[in-house]
Amino acid sequence: MDTVMRIVPLLTFLLSIASFTLSLCNGNPNVPCRENERQTLLMFKKDLDDSSNLLSSWVAEGDCCTWTGVACDNLTGHVRELHLAGNYDEEIGEFHSLGGKVNPSLLNLKHLTYLDLSYNDFGGRQFPSFLGSLKGLRYLNLSYAEFKGTIPHQLGNLSSLRYLDLSYNIGSKVENLKWLSGLSQLKHLGMSYTDLTRASRWLQVNTLPSLLVELHLSNCELYHMPSGIANLTSLKVLDLSYNYFNSTIPQVNTLPSLLVELHLSGCELYHMPSGIANLTSLKVLDLSSNYFNSTIPTWLYSLGHLESLDLSYNAFHGEISSSLGNLTALVHLYLLGNQLKGEIPNSLGNLCKLTSFDLSSNNFRGRVSEIFESLSNCSFGQIDYLMLSDNNFSGHLSDQLGILKNLIILDLSNNSISGPIPVSLGNLSRLEELIIFDNSFDGVVSEAHFTNLTRLDTFSANKNSLTLKTSPDWVPPFQLSLLGLGSWRLDPSQLPAWLQSQKHLAFLNMSSTGISGTIPAWLWNISSYNQGFFVDLSHNQLSGEVPNIAFAHWPKQKHFKTIFINLGSNQFKGSLPLVSSAVNTLDLSNSSFSGTLSHFLCDRSDAPKNLEVLLLDNNHLTGEIPDCWLHWPNLTVVNLEDNNLMGKIPSSIGDLVSLQSMHLRNNNLYGELPVSLQNCQELFLLDLRGNKFVGSIPIWFGQSLVVLILRSNMFRGTIPEELCSLTKLQILDLAHNNLSGTIPRCFQNLSSMATKFTSKGASGTEFSLYESFRNGSTFHFSYIENAVFVAKGREVKYNTVLRLVTSLDLSRNMLFGEIPEELTNLTSLQTLNLSDNLLTGRIPSKIGDMGALESLDLSVNQLSGEISPSISNLTFLNHLNLSYNNLIGRIPKSTQLQSFDLSSYAGNKLCGSPLEECCCTIEAMPPVGDEKHREGHLLEDGGFYLSLGLGFAFGFWVVLGSLLSNVPWSNAFSQFQNRIVKKFYAAIVERY
Repeated sequence: MDTVMRIVPLLTFLLSIASFTLSLCNGNPNVPCRENERQTLLMFKKDLDDSSNLLSSWVAEGDCCTWTGVACDNLTGHVRELHLAGNYDEEIGEFHSLGGKVNPSLLNLKHLTYLDLSYNDFGGRQFPSFLGSLKGLRYLNLSYAEFKGTIPHQLGNLSSLRYLDLSYNIGSKVENLKWLSGLSQLKHLGMSYTDLTRASRWLQVNTLPSLLVELHLSNCELYHMPSGIANLTSLKVLDLSYNYFNSTIPQVNTLPSLLVELHLSGCELYHMPSGIANLTSLKVLDLSSNYFNSTIPTWLYSLGHLESLDLSYNAFHGEISSSLGNLTALVHLYLLGNQLKGEIPNSLGNLCKLTSFDLSSNNFRGRVSEIFESLSNCSFGQIDYLMLSDNNFSGHLSDQLGILKNLIILDLSNNSISGPIPVSLGNLSRLEELIIFDNSFDGVVSEAHFTNLTRLDTFSANKNSLTLKTSPDWVPPFQLSLLGLGSWRLDPSQLPAWLQSQKHLAFLNMSSTGISGTIPAWLWNISSYNQGFFVDLSHNQLSGEVPNIAFAHWPKQKHFKTIFINLGSNQFKGSLPLVSSAVNTLDLSNSSFSGTLSHFLCDRSDAPKNLEVLLLDNNHLTGEIPDCWLHWPNLTVVNLEDNNLMGKIPSSIGDLVSLQSMHLRNNNLYGELPVSLQNCQELFLLDLRGNKFVGSIPIWFGQSLVVLILRSNMFRGTIPEELCSLTKLQILDLAHNNLSGTIPRCFQNLSSMATKFTSKGASGTEFSLYESFRNGSTFHFSYIENAVFVAKGREVKYNTVLRLVTSLDLSRNMLFGEIPEELTNLTSLQTLNLSDNLLTGRIPSKIGDMGALESLDLSVNQLSGEISPSISNLTFLNHLNLSYNNLIGRIPKSTQLQSFDLSSYAGNKLCGSPLEECCCTIEAMPPVGDEKHREGHLLEDGGFYLSLGLGFAFGFWVVLGSLLSNVPWSNAFSQFQNRIVKKFYAAIVERY
């Protein structure tokens, strides 16, 4: 009995211990958080900006241990962890984050070991230095939190810290890193995008803790590899990507031999560090985005443990060695963006663990089916990422495609693959992205091809000869965000009704598909627009009126999303549709819209408008341009050319302070240009050709102007010298006006016509105004600016190469005097047209200095003397017209000059090839100052002008009677007569 009595208390104690242990394992809901810590958290929340309601559960009452992001000790109720990272909500396409200020009240959480404030937006505030007093912290993550300034050295007090990530706080820096020596327990250090230029001394000081396993120093302004790394015997992950090692080869021989991951991408390396061959434990090697210009080194194939190899975006060339098959552990292989060529070796079949394979943007060739056959040896069933785009692969796809059961992304775009799409495509139940645009596929694609593609999100297949044949009541098994069927044929040839089932569609391209019918109103409401909305139905036979472009389900807070609507080149008619304020780009060009602009531009039902690009050119719009531009403050491109608009340009056009490009050519506009245009300081292209504008050439153009086309108007007066200050001007076309005076000598200051081109042109201006891309998972659309002007004797439209064009056209005016010698300083000018003026004197002696000239027209002037021999230096010249001047002497010899047609020299007194006139005897020219010679010419010219006057009088009275009975003919003849008289008068004044 006594024994029993002694055992009972022992059993009770043991049961109590078991119960306590059980409560620890399962979590004890009866232990609430401490009241003082709950108040601390509420105080902390008070200083935060929580517009996304991430902390909606943090209320005055209740257990703080149940709040979002809070983790407590199950036994004591103390707050141990705060998980407060921002997050991206893919369903609605928005990022949720905290902002505001980090309150020092956190210091009251004495038992806090874990703090994550990453992916928030603290608005560029300084790093909170008081965090260095949270002595119990083991985990601190402040990455992507929008802190800036100097990283506080107080963080060195956190002696228990195992994990510290301060990466991707743009604008952060350190003065020194001695404080790192206090973090003796640290295993993970992330300081990417931290400026370490002022902390260079730490590279010679062993401040890094020896226990460090991961070190991330990407984008840290480093010029040398930190020397202390050699002592980090525990280091397994090293990221030094996007620093500035230049030609300096990193000291890879000093790296720890147990290194598993090495990232040296974007380090401006020119030579492959051969010491990498000694890192036999490497599993991840990233050498992408450098300047390696060699074949792939053979030692690379000996790294048998490699699981991920990235050599993308270098200049590797040659063929891939069959030794590739030695890398049997490879899971990810990225070779895109190089100059590799040849066929893919069959040893690819040895890579049985391969899941991601990217060969895009190289010069590989061979049949695509052979790659599938190699992969089918062992890895075919597990490949999930296969990218072969932008190569020279050919052949047909076989039914082997259906074996790729795990395939998630397949990109075969921009190759020469032909034949039909196998029906086995429908077996790829995990496929999310199918990208096959720019190939030669043909045949029919039916509903059977999509049978099991329930996860398909992207189907980009533009520019193939395929036909989509579906039944009218078909409901696809997928929900697409991108659909590209440009250049296909649809059966039936109408906008498919099944598009209404695609509730997440953000990109739709059915351009050049031959579809007809009208635009249904439901088109504008088929998507939730999480990623923006791109619709391209251009170059079809769509007709009727376009319903108002309104988006009933467009959330107002998403006004920043891009909506691009391209309905250009169809057969629409009627008035222009009203457009929602959410639309950014609208193309209704090349149709038959009629009526005025007032209804469209002056609509205020959904103001203010967000439209940036407005293309209404080549329609039948009439009436005046309304004075309503104040409602469209974001416009950057306005194209109204080739319509029937009339009247003056309204002054409110000056309210478009963001305007960069305005096309009004070929209308019936008149009057003087409004002075308010000087408010458009970003304007770089102005095309007013083919109207009836009058007055002087304005002198208030902004300094951003690159293209100025005032051709075929009624401008008068002299060319203002203020134009010479427009140093970015690349194209100046003042032809077919009533301008007089001399050519300004200061044109030599037009430096963009004398500067070698960059990738953005001589002026450095980017002519692609609006870009957005989708390659796989990103959109692609770009608006490329264009201009039409006369070059090489014909009218040419330039778009993609516009930024590389320079032209000066002053033809068909009444300019007199000599061609300024200073004009020859425009050494990058490609087109020079001074024809049909009253210019005298000689061709500039240094004309050969204009080495970029491709087109030169000096015809129908009164130029005299011999052709300057330097013209032979114009080796790019392919259009020349010197006809109908007073030129004499031999045509200089050069490959170009003798190859031009005889008409290039007609109406002169020239000799030599290609003309038949022989230069055997050439009378010496009298000296310029010879008065007898000058007098003889005066008599000769006087007789000419006397005959001209008599002939003019006789012809005038013969036709006068008929002209008086026809008012339009009378007006036209009057204008012609005035021009002749002006030229006659100017010529006499110049001669005498």
